[in-house]
Amino acid sequence: MIIDSQQVRKVAKLARLEVTPAEEEQLATQLNSILEYFEQLSELDTDSVLPTTRAIELSNVTRVDHQQVYTERDALLEQAPRSEGDFFRVPQILATDESTD
Repeated sequence: MIIDSQQVRKVAKLARLEVTPAEEEQLATQLNSILEYFEQLSELDTDSVLPTTRAIELSNVTRVDHQQVYTERDALLEQAPRSEGDFFRVPQILATDESTD
């Protein structure tokens, strides 16, 4: 597949990017190089290669969580910057039409 400057212009428009004609040519060349590389990769025999999620082995170094009942809820809520009844009050992170404060 060959990508030309017209296809780059179309993708740039969809992505709402301003691209100069010189950049269109440069991007077309770069994208074609990337596609050629993928074509080379598709020629490799990978039937005997096990699927992996990582190129290197990774081990989890976090501790194991242990569930335990905390009986001092009131003392914990008193230390919170803001609480509301039996709950912690935290800053709003998602915009809504309703005001919560």
